[in-house]
Amino acid sequence: MDTYKIGVVAGDGIGPEVIAEGVKVLEAVAKLDGSFAFDFTHYPWGCEYYLQTGRMMAEDGMDELAKQDAIFLGAVGAPGVPDHISLWDLLLKIRKGFDQYVNLRPVKLLKGAPCPLKNAKPEDIDMLFIRENSEGEYAGSGSWLYKGKPNEVVIQDGVFSRHGCERIIRYAFETAKAQGKSVTSISKANALNYSMVFWDQIFAEVSKEYPDVPTHSYLVDAASMFMVKDPKRFQVVVTSNLFGDILTDLGAAIAGGMGLAAGANLNPERKFPSMFEPIHGSAPDIADKQLANPLATVWSAAQMLEFFGYQKWADRLIAIIEEMLCEKKVLTPDLGGTATTSQVGDEVVRKLQDAERTQQ
Repeated sequence: MDTYKIGVVAGDGIGPEVIAEGVKVLEAVAKLDGSFAFDFTHYPWGCEYYLQTGRMMAEDGMDELAKQDAIFLGAVGAPGVPDHISLWDLLLKIRKGFDQYVNLRPVKLLKGAPCPLKNAKPEDIDMLFIRENSEGEYAGSGSWLYKGKPNEVVIQDGVFSRHGCERIIRYAFETAKAQGKSVTSISKANALNYSMVFWDQIFAEVSKEYPDVPTHSYLVDAASMFMVKDPKRFQVVVTSNLFGDILTDLGAAIAGGMGLAAGANLNPERKFPSMFEPIHGSAPDIADKQLANPLATVWSAAQMLEFFGYQKWADRLIAIIEEMLCEKKVLTPDLGGTATTSQVGDEVVRKLQDAERTQQ
C-alpha cells in the first residue's frame, strides 16, 4: 500500500475549520479505495505562532516540510500581524523554497453554483489559470531609499527570467495539448515595456513548438472585461504572478464565490513537495463560527488526488460538490444554506460512501 506523507499547516482564521474537513474527506477516500493511505503531520504555524515566537514557522520548518510528499495549507493572515510578514515568511517562503513555480487555479462554473453573470451556463465558464508562481512581480526585489524624508523613493522590481517564463508557458502548452484546448496569454506589453514585451516574445517563441494548439493574447485590462462579457473564449490561461493573482479572484466571483476557489502550487518535477490550498484567505470575521465553506478545500483535496494519480477520486469529489450545489440541502450560508462547516464535510463523506456502495 502506498502511503503519502502530508504536512498540514491549518494556519489562521477559518483555516483550521476548513482544513479539518479536507483531511476528513481525504481519509475517507483512502479508506474507501484501500490501495493507499495518508499520513498527516500537523504543524501549528501561522500568525498565532508568530505572536508567540516571532516566527511564522519553526526555524527548521522547511526541513520538516521537505520530508513530506505534499502540503495541505488552510489560510494565512490575521489582525495584528502585517500582511507582508505573514505572506513572505510562510506562504511565499514555501512556494519559493520548494520551487512551486506552477500555480493552478480552476475557474469553472459547477452545476448549481451561483453566478452573477446573466444567462451564463457551466459550459461558458471553464478555464484553467496557470500562473507563474516563482518570480515576476512577486520576486521581492527592489529598494526603499531615503526613508521618512521628503525625497523618499520606493522601487519595486518585476523579475522575469527566460528560464522562468519558458517553463511556465511550456507547461501551459503541454496542458492544453493534452486536453485539446487553446492557450491564452495575458500580459500588458503596451505599458510594461520590458517585462511584458519579454513575456510576449517568449510566448510567441514557445507557441511555434505547438502548431496544433490555438493561441490568443490579451492585455490584462481587456482580459478582465472579456472574462465578464465573454468568458467562454478562455480555456487554458497563462499569465504572470500578479495578473494571475488578481484575475483568479475575479474568476472566483463569476464561478460561485471564494468558497469554491481551489488552488495548487506545483513543483512538476517532484523534487520538492507541492502545496494545495483554498484561495479564499483566513476570513477572521467568521473564524471559529463554523460558517466557513469547506468546498474549496475539498476541491483542493481533489487537486491533490489528481496530482498523486487518482483521477477517478478527484472527478468523484467534483461531481459530489456539483450534486450538493444542485440539491441545495447541505450548504453553508455563503451559498444560501444553513449547514455548518463540519456538516458540509460530513455530507461529502456520506456521498462518497453511498457512491461506493452503489458501484459495488
